Amino acid sequence: MPTEILMPALSPTMEEGTLAKWLVKEGDTVSSGDLIAEIETDKATMEFEAVDEGVIGKILVPEGTEGVQVNAAIALLLEDGESADGIAALPPESQKSAPETGAALEAVPDMSSQKTVPAPAASAASDGSRVFASPLARRIAANKGLELSTIQGSGPRGRIVKADVESATQTAATQAKLSAPSDPASAPKSLATGPDTNTVLRMYEGRDFEEVSLNGMRKTIAARLTEAKQSIPHFYLRRDIKLDALLAFRSQLNKQLEKRGAKLSVNDFIIKACALALQEVPDANAVWAGDRILKLSPSDVAVAVAIEGGLFTPVLKDAEKKSLSGLSAEMKDLATRARDRKLAPHEYQGGSFAISNLGMFGIDNFDAVINPPHGAILAVGAGTKKPVVSETGDVAVATVMSVTLSVDHRVIDGALGAQLLQAIVDNLETPMAMLA
Repeated sequence: MPTEILMPALSPTMEEGTLAKWLVKEGDTVSSGDLIAEIETDKATMEFEAVDEGVIGKILVPEGTEGVQVNAAIALLLEDGESADGIAALPPESQKSAPETGAALEAVPDMSSQKTVPAPAASAASDGSRVFASPLARRIAANKGLELSTIQGSGPRGRIVKADVESATQTAATQAKLSAPSDPASAPKSLATGPDTNTVLRMYEGRDFEEVSLNGMRKTIAARLTEAKQSIPHFYLRRDIKLDALLAFRSQLNKQLEKRGAKLSVNDFIIKACALALQEVPDANAVWAGDRILKLSPSDVAVAVAIEGGLFTPVLKDAEKKSLSGLSAEMKDLATRARDRKLAPHEYQGGSFAISNLGMFGIDNFDAVINPPHGAILAVGAGTKKPVVSETGDVAVATVMSVTLSVDHRVIDGALGAQLLQAIVDNLETPMAMLA
């Protein structure tokens, strides 16, 4: 029977998306890995690949359709020997989903309620349970002498497809476990906090206002940060950092890099300082994982980038190993593509630590909300001229930057957080040491 192609979850927070464009049409033959559609998520527009081979029998969701729920059927894929005539001939009353039975049911989705058809017919495992697999996957498994019941499917509703059988190794099983969805209890539940919509509307009845609908990104930000602030036990550590040595060193380096067309920002030094500090205080290079802590070896540093309608936090991976000019070029590229919403999920997921810099907006200091599952985030203010007392007791003028480290107390205790912040301060106040 036809196989459902389901609306994919292309980001951890995606609940619905827009089917921006179909790259195939009915009657086209596709193979595993072929691009078939462009999906607009809460973060970006991404290409969607087929996970099995067959013929596009029917497109159920027209391109441009908004609010398509994750796991809703968007098309039907025909297998060997199947015909699209059978789909078109189905009576309207049969075009609704029904409970699964032992036999394959020929039905198409009722798009008015976004119900989906049952999973395809399956073979039986040794324990009597059913195993869903495509005919091609069954043939490959038979040739390899593999038991289908031991393979984890990645297709719709756990269906075993060609790629699953070809990569049926211990490594593939481990990767499947690592990529499994996180505990649903840790996912954002609702945007509802405070008075309900009708109560607020009545409160401002008779006043002039404009009602702004929430887009996918704003909904995600609202849900995730509400969850973060309510569930993460934040505490805050503050320090002032003298920047004069860094500014002088930066000016010197930029003169030397001018011929290469490169220019370092203060933020590039901050990224490097934080990456090295995470290596110097490895116990703080950690994330909260529900019932355990994961300590990372590399310094994967996320940096908040403001875009229209929200923000991204692209991740600079292995930042401790990269040069300042390399970090600068990578950050510029990520920021540009973030503003164009062209980042892939792996470029803004992960990391153990984040930086949010509002210094360019003249903000002296602020407290940032931790982006789960990160263990900490550094809020960076503007560098301003201030009177300071030197070690000899003299009063002088220095450029001082205020920073606040927001810390997840489940992951990092006070003393450990203080060590991490001290390492960041030391790196920024003696910048030449970062190149040693």
